[in-house]
Amino acid sequence: MVSQGVRVKYGELIALQKHLMQFDTIFKAKRIGDNTISLRFDKEFEYCFVMTRGESMVYKAKQMPYSQNYNAPFDSLLESLVSYSKIMNISVAPNDRVLRLALQTKSSYKTQTVTLQFEFTGRHTNVILLDENEIIIEALRHIDTSKSFRVIRPGVELLGLPPRKQNMTLNGEDIEKILENNYQAIQTQALKSIKKNLAASTQKKYNKLHKLLSSLSSETALQEECKKYNLYGSIVLANLNDIKAYDLELKTTDFEGNPISINLPKHIQTNRTGDYFFTMAKKAKNKAVHVHIERENLESKVSFYKTLLDLINNATTTEQLAPFMPQKSGQKKEKNKTDDTQIFWIEGYKVFIGRNKKENKKLLSLAKANDIWMHIQNIPSSHVIIKTDKQSIPGSVIRNAAKLCVDFSTDKAGEYKVDFTKRKFVKPQEEANVFYTNYETIIITKEGVEIRS
Repeated sequence: MVSQGVRVKYGELIALQKHLMQFDTIFKAKRIGDNTISLRFDKEFEYCFVMTRGESMVYKAKQMPYSQNYNAPFDSLLESLVSYSKIMNISVAPNDRVLRLALQTKSSYKTQTVTLQFEFTGRHTNVILLDENEIIIEALRHIDTSKSFRVIRPGVELLGLPPRKQNMTLNGEDIEKILENNYQAIQTQALKSIKKNLAASTQKKYNKLHKLLSSLSSETALQEECKKYNLYGSIVLANLNDIKAYDLELKTTDFEGNPISINLPKHIQTNRTGDYFFTMAKKAKNKAVHVHIERENLESKVSFYKTLLDLINNATTTEQLAPFMPQKSGQKKEKNKTDDTQIFWIEGYKVFIGRNKKENKKLLSLAKANDIWMHIQNIPSSHVIIKTDKQSIPGSVIRNAAKLCVDFSTDKAGEYKVDFTKRKFVKPQEEANVFYTNYETIIITKEGVEIRS
């Protein structure tokens, strides 16, 4: 129950047992992580038992919505038997780090007595549900005879643990402080893990776009390429009778008498070779005309992901990272329409952010009449759309979306006025400009970002 890598101490378990005796009911029991069980004893806090082998701990946190559902037999029985159960007794085994909660639970048919047992025993750390005869109902981990003399599986009587001498020293620490320290430790670990994963995926996208940007030819180079292919096409037509079938090279002179060697395309008929080069010249000319647009588009996306990396690396809480975490929504209907826009999630609401003028215009075409549109007042900025599905949007979502609007629009510190209104009050003008009415304004303060170069 201290830092990661240190198992729960026996004395701390005694202190926890005394602390939990103030409660008489478990209102909710649920697995909230692969190895974490949450018990809710009141309406404000939950006690989370991290049962990772060799790294077990217990922490106390304010209740949050459950982000993941587990549906194994253990999870179904944990919820049905322990939720809304009455606490009869809480004890610590005299010979090991085992916390036992004796519970009276009411099912649809009868009242049952069950024991919820947390075993903080290193390699065999486990959570076990037992009936009144110490027969195993279910367990977080099943253990067979090849792993331990204590078989852990449903229908088997649970054997006791061999006696061990335990250190009762609490080192003067109170249980509330221990639980708080454990919470901070688990948050620090979660923050580090989430930042690492988000930064890795974002860096990958940044590197890919930066490589594409670096590989773009200049307008001058494309114009020269156009001239070259036009010349090749003209020379090929002038020497068409000298080209034999399956020739891969034409050696001749240009129109100024200089020797020239032209590599001929494979799988192109001789009489179509000139057209091939003229087509290549036309493509190079078109690229030269539009390459600045492609460059601006890539530069805006590279800048976007650079900002996102900065926000991830400078986050100090998991809440700050929440909008950037992928959602398992299964919503694929809009995939083709939204590939060119950035989607974040704030408290379950989908938020779109335009990374350039093209995407800002696209967002307006995708948004429904009652979706929320926002933009920084009087300066060029990213457009933001909050999908409402005709629901009322909480103020916290508005504020956090406005913060994203500022973060991805400027790197300068200061106070910014962000206007927001329903999409139906926004009228597109030339370029990505808009005219809007019936708007409200929220002020967002952006702190200085020292890491920018």
